[in-house]
This record gives sequence, structure tokens and C-alpha cells, in this order.
Amino acid sequence: MSKLEPNLSPERRAYLKKVKLVNTATWVVRISILVLFFTIWEIAANLKLIDSFITSQPSRMVRTLVNLYNSGDLFRHIGVTCLETVAGFIIGTILGTLIAVMLWWSKFVSHALEPYLVVLNSLPKVALGPIFIIWIGAGPAAIIVMALAISLIVTILEVLNGFLRTDEDQIKLVETFGANRLQVFTKVVFPSNIPAMINALKVNVGLSWVGVITGEFLVSKAGLGYLIVYGGQVFQLDLVMTSVIILAIAAALMYQGVVWLQKRLTGGQAT
Repeated sequence: MSKLEPNLSPERRAYLKKVKLVNTATWVVRISILVLFFTIWEIAANLKLIDSFITSQPSRMVRTLVNLYNSGDLFRHIGVTCLETVAGFIIGTILGTLIAVMLWWSKFVSHALEPYLVVLNSLPKVALGPIFIIWIGAGPAAIIVMALAISLIVTILEVLNGFLRTDEDQIKLVETFGANRLQVFTKVVFPSNIPAMINALKVNVGLSWVGVITGEFLVSKAGLGYLIVYGGQVFQLDLVMTSVIILAIAAALMYQGVVWLQKRLTGGQAT
């Protein structure tokens, strides 16, 4: 640190050292909790305190993971689900943001469509799954649309609320200098709402995974959702739990990608 930042005061160095220590301790605690959880799980299964046939156990999940890898199916199923999720995530984010811009741009359109957005947001999206399958067909497209159905309305509402909460004084200030509607948006509304859009991305990560897995539950021939359904049907709980763990890891990595993007855009510390 001294070579890279020679001009730092002793107080600043002490502060940075403390922050680094806290971050390190946080990661140590996180990893320790995870290791302790799986250790207790394994011991409880070996001592017959829990039924490993129903709950599985880490060692059996590792064997299942190795078998999936040896059969060549592991990365195929992970790839299918991740591709569908990323597609739904990107399309939902872009489309939701564009619609939010349109609604902000025209108060008349926003007021006219507000009741429909509220109704669509409260509608159980899972009920639309069979309809999408009939309309689009049993394939990845229907699964991606299912992810869109779950994440799109939330994205619109999150981003639109951020746009509407923009400081009115800042907007009036640039308008006094003759700024038009486009300039108000590009110079004030959009830059000040980058944190709101990042938060929408974070919410979209979970919603996209929910939509894709729900779609794979209904219709799929590959993917983590397919493995979970298949494992449940044939009572292979090891396969179910292994798929759930892989799903959790993939979702966590995707979320960390959004956190990394937040740090790059805001230059601040993401949580």
C-alpha cells in the first residue's frame, strides 16, 4: 500500500487497514458458516439423526456431481439454464427500462397504463405458464417469456418510480436554461437514477431465475429445473439437492456480477 499510495496520511492508512480487516473477517465468517452448515449436515446424516434418503447429504451430492460431470450432462444442463436466465434478464432489463422511459416521458400514457401495471404485477405469473406454452410452443422461447413475465413489470415499476422521484429543483434548474425534455432526461433524470436502475438489476437477478426455473418445471428437456423435477419424480433426492446447490451458486455469481457493475458505474462500495 505504501508504494502505491505514498501520500496517504497515517490516519487514512489506519482507516483503510481497518476496512480491509473488516472485509476479510466478513468473508471468513461467511465461509465458516457455510463450512459449518455442510459439516453438521454430513455428520447428522452419518449418525442417522436425519434421513439421508430424504435430505441427501454433502458426500452423496458430491458423488452425484461427479457422475453428472462424467456423463457429460453437467455443463449442458447448467449452460441451458444460464443461457435462458441471462437472455430473460437482459431482455427484461432493457425492455422494462425503455417502457419506464416512455411512461416518464408522457404523463398521460403513464396515468392511462398505471391500473394495468398494478393488475399485471399482482397477477400470479405461474398461471400464465400453460398459456405461453400453447402460444409459443414447448421450448426455450416459452421459458424466456416466462422469465420476462415475472421480471418485466417489476423492472418497469422500479425504474419508473426512480424517474418520478428525481429532484424537481434540479429539473427546474436545467429547464430555466432552456433544456428540452430529452436534455432533462439525459442530463438529470437518467444520471441521478443509476442507483435505482442498479437496484432493479439486483431484483431482476432473482426474478429471472425464478421465471426460468418455473418455466423449466412446466416444460423443458434440459436445465437445472428439469433435473430438479426429474429427480423428484424418480425419488433421487441427491440429484434434486445437487441441482439446487448449483442453482444457488449460479444465482450468487450472477448477483455478484451486478454488484461489480454497480462498483464500476458508481465508484462506490456496493452492498
